[in-house]
Amino acid sequence: MPRVNDATEGGNPSGERIASASPSASPSYEQARDELAAIVLALEGGGQTLEQALTMWERGEVLASICQSWLDNARERLETVRARQTGATTETPPDG
Repeated sequence: MPRVNDATEGGNPSGERIASASPSASPSYEQARDELAAIVLALEGGGQTLEQALTMWERGEVLASICQSWLDNARERLETVRARQTGATTETPPDG
């Protein structure tokens, strides 16, 4: 389960806290997406120092990559299932 850290280290002006996954655990797609959305909102809201904003941006890049990996894997799984279904429907039954 992700631990919650104050991503701005000095307090986010909005009072929001942003979840970040521990380095050893890879977040689910939904966790990564939600954390990325929170980072975007915080950055859009401003109020961070340059260093804080850069740290948040870097975390956002990691999360975007995690989300893309999940989506790529899901696409591959769907293509595999579709290929199996297409192969099963185009085969003709043996004469018997």
